[in-house]
Amino acid sequence: MSQAELRELSPPPDAREQGGVEVLRVFVVDHALSVSLQRAFDDPATWGMLLGDVAQHVARIYGRESEITAEEALERIREALEAGLDRPDEDDGAPKH
Repeated sequence: MSQAELRELSPPPDAREQGGVEVLRVFVVDHALSVSLQRAFDDPATWGMLLGDVAQHVARIYGRESEITAEEALERIREALEAGLDRPDEDDGAPKH
């Protein structure tokens, strides 16, 4: 069996210095998402705030590193998120093997 490459991000500097709790980890495996998460918050609305914050970070990266502006990127993310939320959930949460 060959050793597959696993490319991971490092924790952000403030988490390294002050500690923290990892609540979400996402990998792309065979062109599909592989997700590990824990509930972490009492109110599910906090996840909405978290996802909105992540979307803002992603849009800024596109604004810096591509021909797309941050505003355009955020609008495309928003449209895709809404489409994704309207799509039936096909993942039962079971590990992928």
